[in-house]
Formats: sequence, C-alpha cells, structure tokens
Amino acid sequence: MIKLNKDKILKNLSLDKLKLDIYKEIDSTNEEAKRIKITQDFHIIISEKQTKGKGRLGKKWSSPNSGNIYMTICTENDLSISPISLVTALICKKAINKIAKQELIMLKWPNDILLNNKKVGGILVETEVYEEKTRTIIGIGINMSIKKEESWWGDLSKFNIETKRNELINKILSDFIKISDNLNFNWIDEWRDSCIHINKEIKIQDGNSLEKKAIFKDIDTRGNAIIETKEGQKVITSGEISIKGVY
Repeated sequence: MIKLNKDKILKNLSLDKLKLDIYKEIDSTNEEAKRIKITQDFHIIISEKQTKGKGRLGKKWSSPNSGNIYMTICTENDLSISPISLVTALICKKAINKIAKQELIMLKWPNDILLNNKKVGGILVETEVYEEKTRTIIGIGINMSIKKEESWWGDLSKFNIETKRNELINKILSDFIKISDNLNFNWIDEWRDSCIHINKEIKIQDGNSLEKKAIFKDIDTRGNAIIETKEGQKVITSGEISIKGVY
C-alpha cells in the first residue's frame, strides 16, 4: 500500500491558499473539520483510516486502512460552485478518468460515484457555524481497493491505480480550487452526460414520504432532481434514489 505523501499531494498547489493535515487514524475527517481553526482559504484533512466514517443520511462509511481516500475539504469562503455535492462528484469523476486514462466513471444523483454499476465513492457536504462564520465541509470518500467481504461496494482496483493515490488526490484538489474560483464553470451539461439514470425509471425516497417510482428527467441549475410521476412532473430537493441493476 502506498502511503499518503504530503509533497506529492501538494505538488504545484498554491501553499498560500491551503493547509494540509494527514492522519494515520481519526474518527472522521468531517468531524475534525468542525473542530479545527481555519487559517487558509482551504484546510484539507486526509486520513489513512477512519473509526467513525459516515455517509449521507447518517449511514456508516467503511474506512479501513487499505489505501482508500478519506478526505475533507473545508473552507469559510463563499464558494462560487453550486450545488457543491454534484460539482464535487463531477470533479472526482473527471480526475479518476484522467488518472486511469479511461472514461468509465459515471454519477448517480445526488452524490454517488459509480464504476460498472457499483458505488466506488461518495460526497458528504455539511455546514457548520464556527465562531460566527459559516464553514463548508466537503467529505470525499473513494474506494481504491476493498476487501472481498465488502464486495457489494465497488472499487477502482481494475484500473491498477492504487500506486497513484497521491496523484489522484492532488488532481482532485487542484481542480476543486480552480473551479471554486470560476464563476463561469458550466458543470450542468457535463453532469448530465455523466449521469447513469437520465430518462430511466428510478425509485425515490423523498424525505418522510413513501418510496415511489418515477422517471428521472433532468436536474435544474441548483442540482435538484426533476422527476416524472403519475401525478406529473416534480422537483425533488433531497432524497435517496435506487435504480435496478445499480449496486
């Protein structure tokens, strides 16, 4: 397993804009982001292992010390990129494809990264008020390699890029910082092209409502899902969807 390397992760990045902390083990990189004092535009937290890794909707994110990516980007700046979870997933998708030199990664609304219909990564965005400032916390989890007993998840092992973990992190950070300053970044068309379920039947759990079938038609500029149901077209701001045959 290739260990996290600070020099490789920070290669060609502006050190006056970011600070990087690397841990061998931590409860959760997102939780650490809520505790620290931010002194740069971006504070990056990465760990080899998480003991209390978490995903959306309170789900556990398995985080063993096996060469995966457990990373959080936190900032108190006003980010121009919106919606953050969809844009960050797109950044990760493009970075993986670039490092792997293959165009196989797909996306699932609102924050999942897929390979061969299995989830290989996800984004968890949280906001926290710290000393009267609003802090945006963006958790990124990517499975480089997983154990056989967790095979219901996917990983990137088929790409043979486990030795390029530091380079992948560097690419994600580099692109994130560039795009966060770019008010004209046209993410929506790229996200549509990357979505695995545009115009396909899905099941959606919207808040406290019962699971319902619908056709996923599109997303709007805020990243909300536009679905077609028996009652007509609806806009869904949050929820969980499932697609037949996808993990």
